[in-house]
Amino acid sequence: MIVAAIHRADTRGTTNQGWLHSRHSFSFGGFYDADRLHFGALRAINDEMMAPGKGYGTHPHSNMEVITIPLEGELEYKDEFGHKAIIRPGDVQVLSAGTGVFQREINISSQYSARYVKICILPHLQKLKPRYSVASYQFPDNALTEILSTHFDNDKLWVYQDVWMSVGRISEDSISLSYQMHRPGVSGLYIFVLKGTLKCGDILLVSRDGMALKQLNKITFATAHSTEFLLIEVPLEL
Repeated sequence: MIVAAIHRADTRGTTNQGWLHSRHSFSFGGFYDADRLHFGALRAINDEMMAPGKGYGTHPHSNMEVITIPLEGELEYKDEFGHKAIIRPGDVQVLSAGTGVFQREINISSQYSARYVKICILPHLQKLKPRYSVASYQFPDNALTEILSTHFDNDKLWVYQDVWMSVGRISEDSISLSYQMHRPGVSGLYIFVLKGTLKCGDILLVSRDGMALKQLNKITFATAHSTEFLLIEVPLEL
């Protein structure tokens, strides 16, 4: 196993527009770091907080797979093709922007901020037909829950890329979880800690830390605290 990068929470880029506060694990918007352009097909992980009643006005996306994972509050999504949904914790939203789509997202609460993670994946083909999907999940304690898989599996959320994504939740000190790579040697694994403390071998990650790994077959995670984390397996070659 090779550690390709460790992105500590306090080294991430910041965008603060008043109504939207974002932290960027990779170069995004006004944040640029030549060493953080992408990890294989993983282009961005944006940790965002949106103020009550605020949101993105209608804006375009193209040739990008955009996955939204709500953590707190509720977001309303609308696009030009008539897709409309309110997503909340437990939901996962996928937008394959393809040839282009105009969409908007707002925090529907007038009192509480919405927090969510937005992940951008580079697709394996350009100019594809846009598509939208959303699914709800239960995230049991002391387990890994797969939330997205390669598009060859139509029973789950998928994107136009060979990507697998899982949410891990550990609530007991004596529990460890293992992840088996789907494509060892071809894919890398990015770990993003949503909350708590996660130990990967000799490396300790805390809330909002990220780590990129290459050349691994299997990895085991342990924790000393209640912890939630995200695993993103992506192709290393574009």
